[in-house]
This record gives sequence, C-alpha cells and structure tokens, in this order.
Amino acid sequence: MPGKPTVQFLGAAGTVTGSKHLVSLNGRRVLLDCGLFQGLKELRLRNWSPPPFAPRELDALILSHVHIDHSGYLPVVVRDGFRGPIYCTPATKDLLAPMLRDAAHLQEEEADGANRWGYSKHKPALPLYTIADAEAVLDHLMERGYGQPFSAVDGIDVTFRRAGHIMGSATIEVALAGPRALRLAFSGDLGRWDRPILRDPDLTPQADTLLLESTYGGRTHPTNSREGLARVVRQAAERGGALVVPAFALGRTQEIVWLLRELETEGRIPVLPVYVDSPMAIDVTEIYAAHREEYDMDMDRLVAQGRSPLRSQQIRFTRTADESKKLNDLKGPIIIISASGMATGGRVLHHLKLRAPDPRTTILLPGFQSVGTRGRALQDGARELRIHGQMVDVRARVETLDGLSAHADQGELIRWCRGFTSPPKRVHLVHGEPDQAQILAGALQEQLGWNVNVARDREVVEIG
Repeated sequence: MPGKPTVQFLGAAGTVTGSKHLVSLNGRRVLLDCGLFQGLKELRLRNWSPPPFAPRELDALILSHVHIDHSGYLPVVVRDGFRGPIYCTPATKDLLAPMLRDAAHLQEEEADGANRWGYSKHKPALPLYTIADAEAVLDHLMERGYGQPFSAVDGIDVTFRRAGHIMGSATIEVALAGPRALRLAFSGDLGRWDRPILRDPDLTPQADTLLLESTYGGRTHPTNSREGLARVVRQAAERGGALVVPAFALGRTQEIVWLLRELETEGRIPVLPVYVDSPMAIDVTEIYAAHREEYDMDMDRLVAQGRSPLRSQQIRFTRTADESKKLNDLKGPIIIISASGMATGGRVLHHLKLRAPDPRTTILLPGFQSVGTRGRALQDGARELRIHGQMVDVRARVETLDGLSAHADQGELIRWCRGFTSPPKRVHLVHGEPDQAQILAGALQEQLGWNVNVARDREVVEIG
C-alpha cells in the first residue's frame, strides 16, 4: 500500500538560512530549495557536512528563487551526484549563472586570502565549491513560467506563482497524486505589495499543507523608508564622508538605486556620485532589463517612455578589481553600494575595513541582518569587526532601514494567507528565527483560527 507523502525540514527551520525541504512520495524525492547556511558559525559548518540526503537519490529540485540561502548549495549537490532537473522560473534561470559564479568566486577568494595571510586553522584552506562546480549546475536548469502546471516527476506536479520578493521569485504549489489528491504550498520568500519595480504577490487558492516563511512574522515594516533614506543621504552629505551600503546584488541594490533616482528628481537629496561596486549587481541590473514581464505598472511605464529607472544622475558601475580599488582614494560625500548584503563577504568588506574607522562615514544597513553576520553585529552596536583576520574599529555612524526589506511583514503574510479559499489543514512556519515564528504562529491562530506548527530542524511531517 502506498505510504503517506511527507516533507522533511533540512534547513531554514529555527533559522532564516539554508532553505531545504524534502518532499517524499512513493519513493520519489523532490527537494524544494537548496540553500546555503549563513550567519552563525555552527550553521555555516553544516555546509561542510555531508547533506542529510543522498544527492543521487533526488529525482528533481524546485527553486523558489535565487538568493543564496535558497540556491547556494546547488553546486555541492550537483558535484556530489545529483543528475536530475532543477526547475525554476525564466528570470531565476538567467540570474542563477551570475549568482552562483559570484558565490563560488567569493569562496575561492576567501580560501586564497586565508592561505595567503594565514588566518585559517585549515592548511590549506579550501573553498566549499569552485567556479567549475557552479558552472556544472547550469546544465541542469529547466525553466517554467508562472501559472503553468508541469510534472516534476511521476505523481508530483508543480505550479509557480509570483512571490513578489525579487525578480523571478515564486511560490510553489505541489500537487501529489494518490488515492486522495493532496496539495502542498510553499511560500518561498514572500514579497510585498506596492513596492517598486516588481508586480505584487499572487494569491494561492488552496493547500492541504502550507510551508510559510516567518522572517518578519513578529514585525510591522515602517512605511517611511523613502523619508528615512532621504534623511540618511542628507546627513551623510553634511558630514562629508562616504555612505557605505552593504546591499544584496539582486533586488536590494536595484531598489535603492530606484529610490535614489526618485529622491534626486524630487529635489529631496543632493545629487551625489553613486558607485555600484559589484560585478554581480551590474550583471543583475542588465538581466532586469531583459525581463519586462516581471515589471509592475510604474516600472513598465518608465521603460516604455525610454527612461532608465535603475540609474541615478551620477551613477557609476565599477566592475573590475582595479576600478574598485580606486574608490579607496575618493573623498566624500559619495555613496558606495556593494555586496554582500549582510557584510559576510565580497567587496563591501574592503570598504568597511577602510572607512568604518572614520567617524564621518555612514554605514546604512537596508534590511534584515541574520544572527552571526557582520551586518547584525553593526546593527547591535559593535565597536569593532573582524575583517580579513584583523580587528577593525567602528567609529562610523550606523543606520538601519527596515522598511526596504523585500520580505512580507506580519500583516502582509496574513494578507496573503487570507487568499486561500479554505484553510490549510496544517501550517508549518519556516525561514524565521524562533521568536518571529512563534509570534506569527500566535497571530495566525488568533486571527484566522489556523492550525500552526513552528517547524523543527530535521522534523518529518505528513502532508495532508
């Protein structure tokens, strides 16, 4: 007799990183997301341990979107034997190449630096994966459009719907064949309504079991992010220093540039030189231009008018390492936008290392900072940071703009949940720190009367 379908939480349970959810049905095994653990050392070490599944035994992989905590473990799984298809939306497919290459480059760069400067206990220090490993993933990608059901494997059909989080992001509906047809819905990272550039999230009509993100499950986003950004830029200009913005190359960088352009046009901020110092952000911005089907009405209207919504008046893109190094000689006021978004790696570390000790510098953290990251340490008031094996004083002013988050807050999560035609039988909260998940669980129970469980790491639950 066929067994009951199950889902196992192999990441993003009790934390916001490492998203992996293993769906099993009659010997078929499909993994929803394949993310890298980030933040706390105990989590990052899990990336180096053998995965709790055999990659060769997976039949298919389904990606909600390209953020590294949802896709960054793909090179390991492919290197270790996965041979099946990786399904994703068209924009996600185009974005994965620069995202994974950049992640691999950072891994190789970090290992090279550790070996050169001797700040790792491993002799030699090795990257988790290489650029060649990342390239191997691309041969497995198969794109599928929004709202078009497809068969992932026999007995498991999948439908993508817009999530509104970043370009190409999707919620995932999984239809499971059997004596009683069952549906699993996975929110991925749910986006927000009325944000620039992208369309709003689509509603999901029904599910027996729902996996729901809870990153901001206990929070309400400020609605004055534009005003906050304008204030920070004006004050940074008055202080005469650099405004350094650690920003995700995908999504956050583009939204910040959009807002800077609008504020300049409105005369609410001085027109400053803006440097986007991230090769991947440059690649991503070009990919944004190629996927007009993702645009909301405002973005589409500006493009139709022949305007460039993702360019401020004095924007410059620095692709090469030499161009990046030349920024060290520039005096303020200037704006430097550079990855990574939580200051876990990338070129932004060089800018922080140079400019954080200067009290004229402003460091702007535009969104969620995971526990264990340098961004979180700055947010919590750290007066020094370890960067490239050295302790760096922090005398800069540190500002946070939560309102720029691409994640839905509690009200927006509940708004999306109200779109179900009937309540899911069971809701499992994933992708959130424990306090945020517990608050959201209480809100869903109180406002909607839903049966809610906060997912536990390695837990196996029945679907339906």
